[in-house]
Amino acid sequence: MDRAELAAVLRSARARVQPEDVGLPAGVRRRVPGLRREEAAQLAGVSVDYVVRLEQGRGPRPSAAVLAAVARALRLGKDERGQLFHLAGTPPPTAGRVVSDVRPSVLRLLDRLGDVPVVVLDAIGTVVAWNALACALLGDFSALPPGQRNLCWQRFLGPPGRVAAHGPEQELADAQTVAGLRAAAARYPDDPGVRRLVRELRTRSPRFEALWVEGRSAQWRSHRKTVEHPQLGPLSLDCDTLHVPDCDQALIVYSAAPGTPEAETLALLRVVGTQQLTPTTAAPTG
Repeated sequence: MDRAELAAVLRSARARVQPEDVGLPAGVRRRVPGLRREEAAQLAGVSVDYVVRLEQGRGPRPSAAVLAAVARALRLGKDERGQLFHLAGTPPPTAGRVVSDVRPSVLRLLDRLGDVPVVVLDAIGTVVAWNALACALLGDFSALPPGQRNLCWQRFLGPPGRVAAHGPEQELADAQTVAGLRAAAARYPDDPGVRRLVRELRTRSPRFEALWVEGRSAQWRSHRKTVEHPQLGPLSLDCDTLHVPDCDQALIVYSAAPGTPEAETLALLRVVGTQQLTPTTAAPTG
């Protein structure tokens, strides 16, 4: 492990990432370029002290899971991510594992879609990137530990969220979520993260277990979803799924037809929602 070089790479990478790049408000009092250490730690799901020690070259050897979370938080490309693993003395993830790194071209597309809420999901439904409007609509993903940013985990094990939790819409969403995870588990049978997630869900959620044993598999599909926003009330939105086949990821885009009450509410959310959002906001998603 090359602690000094790893520390230099982490400091440089953090300085390059702007808050708006990762769905955080820039604010008016920023004394450092790029992200603050607190923001990087929150996005990666580690403690601020851990980030400080890594950046000072005195931290312990990070695990592969931590390295992947840090690389994702700092938006490192494939080559930079590989460098990070090698400097830490840890082999990079091998083929056959779920890809959680988001391609720069997908991140650029995410930046261009600033007037609608958008999240990027990996193959097992973990939110790996989002824009500020998605946080304003669904809650602050950066406030959740990385393992709890998974939509399937949130749906079956998380606290009550903003997505409608009753009726036919909920039943359909539950079935589709489980079918999507089952399909991903078949594509990545050797990924320990997939096995761990499925095992936890089957053990802790009777509802998930009942749907799992039905044996249905499917990809994420476009549909309508009702979101209960705590300030703006219920919004029935179109959720279009845009697949990125090369990395087995998907963009979920939330929108409403022009002239509808939902479109007017989204316009209001663009004005007030992102202004109220702070890096420490903690709001569960459904």
